[in-house]
Amino acid sequence: MALSYEFSIGSVRAKETSLLNAQDVEQLLSCRSEAELCAILTDKGMGSGASVDEILADYTESTWAYLRSTAPDFDIFTPFLLQNDSHNFKVALKGVMASREYRELMLSPSLTEHDKVVKAVENRRMSLMPECLQKPCDEAYELLAHTSDARAADSVLDRAVMEEMLRAAEKCSSEFLRRYLQTNVFYNNIKTAIRAARAETGKDYLEKALCECPQFRRNAVIDAAVKGSDYLEDALSKYSEYECNKAMEAFRESPSAFEKFVDNKLIRMARECCKRASEGAEPLLGYYLGTEAEKKVVHIIASGIRTGKDAENIRERLREIYG
Repeated sequence: MALSYEFSIGSVRAKETSLLNAQDVEQLLSCRSEAELCAILTDKGMGSGASVDEILADYTESTWAYLRSTAPDFDIFTPFLLQNDSHNFKVALKGVMASREYRELMLSPSLTEHDKVVKAVENRRMSLMPECLQKPCDEAYELLAHTSDARAADSVLDRAVMEEMLRAAEKCSSEFLRRYLQTNVFYNNIKTAIRAARAETGKDYLEKALCECPQFRRNAVIDAAVKGSDYLEDALSKYSEYECNKAMEAFRESPSAFEKFVDNKLIRMARECCKRASEGAEPLLGYYLGTEAEKKVVHIIASGIRTGKDAENIRERLREIYG
């Protein structure tokens, strides 16, 4: 029997109650060791394993199994999975070219099985990759093989993923997903431009790396970036699109504060739209994005524990959660 959104929404609303809430986060912040953190995460049903990474990998696997069994239209998650395909091709390509181990760096789930990604690289059979990535994968292969320019190779694939996200945004029936993907691409462009300006990368790189995006002033950003990071940051602080000016206020504090602003903006979008939705794909999308926000918070806490940071220091870096 075909799944319906009426069924999936009822299921996901019940599932949402297991997401971390503010009280749970405070409990995690009280942990003094990774072993203690693992015990609490296991008790909360996030997964099993001897380390935080193992628990979160288990959690990721169970989340996607649930979404596959519940979503009437699983294609709504394709833009997110495609990012893992791109990542996996990058690490396989660099690993094969440098003759070093890389499989442990590959991410799941993805649209393409890991073995197929490896074959795509080793045999230069890009037809094994998703259609929208086949040409960019071949171009990235060519760049890395003949120029050893990993940054340029990465940028080809990053742009291809962003352009596919925008195509998905235009085709999807979910207004939330459209806005979410466009916002994501906008800020990916901004991050790329800032990194390029700071590295004093030339205009040719920016032309290839930055994609067209609604309300993104591509030509103006490129012109500003080639004039230097200070010039670019000043220009971006004057843009109101997607609250770019507010994001740059955070950037003046630190690059990590900028990343936190963007992450919080995206999860707020999900919380405001998806938690109130009573039909369509939004509740499922919100739940998925909620699990991703949870994992980011757990990673930050685990990293803080490993490096001996106190709870207050870790708290300053935490992102907002969906639950």
